[in-house]
Amino acid sequence: MTTKQRLELTWIGKEQRPRLEPRILLEDPTCSHHAAHRVTDHDIFDNRLIFGDNLLALKALEAEFAGKVKCVFIDPPYNTGSAFTHYDDGLEHSVWLSMMRDRLEIIRRLLSEDGSL
Repeated sequence: MTTKQRLELTWIGKEQRPRLEPRILLEDPTCSHHAAHRVTDHDIFDNRLIFGDNLLALKALEAEFAGKVKCVFIDPPYNTGSAFTHYDDGLEHSVWLSMMRDRLEIIRRLLSEDGSL
């Protein structure tokens, strides 16, 4: 018999979490593409490409899609220490860990049993 071991990470500021209110996504019809037809009656066949802060976008999707998403692709900050035009990639590691934890927790709630990140 094997025993599962759980590794618990700890870092400065781990218990500090942003307060996230429910969000509403607004569609830009000029950028949307809808499938011509459903393959099965249970299909959620309209993909969504969301531009913006991924934490707020994930939170906005949670109410409608919890447990239904088969694949999530996000572009997280990699924390390489480099400066990019879109975001600062030189965060303190504890800040980076908190950012990633918050996003991964919501993604986990979004994923279906056979979903992947």
